[in-house]
Amino acid sequence: MSVRIDRQGPVTTVLIERPEHRNAVDPETARALHRAFVRFERDTEARVAVLTGAEGAFCAGFDLKALATGQREWLSELHFVDDPRDPPLGPMGPSRLSLSKPVIAAVNGPAVAGGMELALWCDFRVMEEQAFMGVFCRRWGVPLVDGGTVRLPRVVGMGRAMELILTGRQVEADECLRIGLCEYVVAAGEARRTAESLAREIARFPNHCMLADRRSVLAQQGLPVNDALQVEYRNGIPAIGAEGIEGANRFVDGLGRHGDFEEI
Repeated sequence: MSVRIDRQGPVTTVLIERPEHRNAVDPETARALHRAFVRFERDTEARVAVLTGAEGAFCAGFDLKALATGQREWLSELHFVDDPRDPPLGPMGPSRLSLSKPVIAAVNGPAVAGGMELALWCDFRVMEEQAFMGVFCRRWGVPLVDGGTVRLPRVVGMGRAMELILTGRQVEADECLRIGLCEYVVAAGEARRTAESLAREIARFPNHCMLADRRSVLAQQGLPVNDALQVEYRNGIPAIGAEGIEGANRFVDGLGRHGDFEEI
């Protein structure tokens, strides 16, 4: 199998397993990744996912050997229709899905071209110090079609995104951290462990509230401030009834004071 799923309680880890191809994604792998994240979305016990690659690489993008064959029948499977029975499928698999639950990228090596796009699809990114990103497909005339031109400007800003996309240059982990392309840089071999630890911490929190705040952050993109504030309010009010009042009572009873997150 080109994709493996490891489940530990509320945390689901999805691994791309094509190390002989630097975890490049061919059509079969794209379909397997898509199935894995649709399954994660539908699993009521799964709260947070981690996406990573096997054996020292995150993902080298789309498998150009598969593209070079000229076979295009797999293109007919790609679509944007948001149907619960047939969720949207992108060239790299899940890149057109809008999940209701968070996904963390554990970037343990090169995340280039479509691999960078998969990392950008995730909510945030943990990178190992030797890892790097880059629009390496610039060299071969292969465009970004898995959200790179959409998500990268939203993450790092228009000017920086344009520079990275047009030059296709390699972006080392320390620069990724500096420009906001990743949120953590960790030692070699630590990305998955760190991402799963963060996932477990997120999964501990009251779930309705966490998901409501996540929806509000995603929904505010492009909205006028007043409209975004109304979306935030509509998302937040049900969570107050579902969890907030109970949480306030726990605080009144003495839990969680002075920034203590241990007993929540």
